[in-house]
Amino acid sequence: MQLDSIQILDLTRLLPGPYATQLLADAGADVIKVEDTDTGDYARHMPPMTDREVGALFDSVNRGKRSVALDLKSTEGRTAFYRLVEDADVVFEGFRPGVADRLEIDYETLLKYNEDLIYCSLSGYGQTGPYAERAGHDLNYVGVAGLLDMTREDESAPPQIPGYQISDFGGGLFAAFSIVGGLLSRELGNGGEYIDIAMADVVASFSQALSYEALTGDDPRPGETALTGAVPWYDVYETADGRYVTFAALEKRFWTTFCEEVGREDLRDVHGSDDPAELAAIREELEALFASRSRDEWLETLSDETVVGPVYTPAEALDHPQFDARGLVERPDDAPPGIGFPAAGSNAPERDDASIPGHGEHTDDLLGSVGYDGDHRAALRDDGVIR
Repeated sequence: MQLDSIQILDLTRLLPGPYATQLLADAGADVIKVEDTDTGDYARHMPPMTDREVGALFDSVNRGKRSVALDLKSTEGRTAFYRLVEDADVVFEGFRPGVADRLEIDYETLLKYNEDLIYCSLSGYGQTGPYAERAGHDLNYVGVAGLLDMTREDESAPPQIPGYQISDFGGGLFAAFSIVGGLLSRELGNGGEYIDIAMADVVASFSQALSYEALTGDDPRPGETALTGAVPWYDVYETADGRYVTFAALEKRFWTTFCEEVGREDLRDVHGSDDPAELAAIREELEALFASRSRDEWLETLSDETVVGPVYTPAEALDHPQFDARGLVERPDDAPPGIGFPAAGSNAPERDDASIPGHGEHTDDLLGSVGYDGDHRAALRDDGVIR
């Protein structure tokens, strides 16, 4: 996973797109943030702010990138962008459908400057369909994709907002995957290509465990499937200290081990029951059992084979030795802490650049590299075309 020779022009803002290009930057790609000359990426100014007076969200997904600030609404700004496109491998945009066309930076236009370009569009609902131009955020996308309906105890309870942005991160991850796939396809001789990714599509694709029933007329209901709380051996239980543990003994061997370790061998044979009364009785037994000890006492008492785990807060999770051992959480001396590249391997990228680009910090270097001399850059800056 070394993308050192790949250059990406990243027109995206806020979270989904920058998360995608952060993964690619961590893998070595040269990611150039193309920002407007006014405020730049909105996330720069969104609280909470770091001690560097930069929005923490911006800080977390823009490490090691470069920034060029161009007014793409101007002819001169677009011309400068076209020059950069000539040397780029990827253009990645996250505008609502139609905006790239109006700015004259759409795929068909850019092919005139780079016929081998990989061009990726990431949006809420994609470039086609009745929702294509509809505004939205993560909550809208998980709602329309069916996830939010299933994120509740049962139909009598209101849907709960997911703790993390599922469509934003899922869409960003799928965009990164598709861009790498496009680069590989090009390397195999298939030329450049256009990729259209909808965040709502990505979340809908997460429904694989329920899709057969949903597509054959038996609409799954929250709390009524094995993976949403219908069975007591796959659920969340409160402990004596008001905290929670997860219990995921879907396979009978895990259930058997659990029963043996807690001294309830009498429950071994009920695993797999579909009798409502019996399931309710087992759940009551488990509720009382888990309520007899604290969360950490259960973790210290039970073996790894009982599939009982903790429900941690984000702070507890990121301080856990498991993630420390994986090198996931990075705490550099000269930058705020953050989450690193979530993969390890024999050729995994080693990121050594924790710098966060200032707004337009690399405009002069980048435009100089494509033929704009100092006088020309000064004139463009005076005209507000660049920053």
